[in-house]
Formats: sequence, structure tokens, C-alpha cells
Amino acid sequence: MVPDALTPAVEAATMQQRRATNPEASAWVDANAGSGKTKVLADRVLALLLRGAPPERILCLTYTRAAAAEMRIRIERELASWTTASDKDLADSLARLGADGHDEDIGARARRLFVRTVDAPVGLRIDTIHAFCQSL
Repeated sequence: MVPDALTPAVEAATMQQRRATNPEASAWVDANAGSGKTKVLADRVLALLLRGAPPERILCLTYTRAAAAEMRIRIERELASWTTASDKDLADSLARLGADGHDEDIGARARRLFVRTVDAPVGLRIDTIHAFCQSL
């Protein structure tokens, strides 16, 4: 049986996750495995891209190569889905990320983000902390 409402603990966690995806907030995400860190970070990157951040100016650091690969896959999969999504599905996806419904151009920008991100000279930098330190 599926409950009609989220438990208070789950609802509080969901609200914390939504606050952490806000690109205007500074956030450090630290939580147990399976708690949604990768989703929060991927959503944060998507929100940054929607607000016009150049892909090559975004740096994501994770602990493991598997987490970095998973984050890249999630971001690219979401961006790719926006290119062919129906207007309603796209609007729902963008609203979930906190996109302003009054911005008439946001859907068109979202549909172009996949190509813009893939074609960026450097692209999104999603690395492990170790790889980042080695690059310095």
C-alpha cells in the first residue's frame, strides 16, 4: 500500500534537497549512501545551466569515479530528454528545478542546453577530488 502523503522526515529531507539545488545558495552536500546526493548535485548543475552558467565554468567534485560517471550520465540524460520532451513535460521538469514560469524563453533555452553542453570546448568538468588535485 502506498501512503497518500510523505512522512514528515522524508518531506523535510525533500525540502532540504530542493534548497541545496538552488544555485544562489552555497551548499556542501554530505549524506549517507543512497540518500540522494547525486540527484541533488545533478539538479543543481541543471539549474545553473538553465540560469545561463557556461558549462565550462561549472566544476563538480565527487569522491569516486563511479559517482562522477553517474552524475555525468544523469545530467546528460536529462538534457537530452529536454530536446524532445513535450511542452508540458518540459515545463514540469523545469518547474521541479525551480525555473521561473514567467520566463517565456526558458523552454527554448532548455532545449538547446544539451548541444551547448556537449559542444562546449571543455564541457562540464565532473571529476573526483583526487583527479582535481592532480590537475592542479
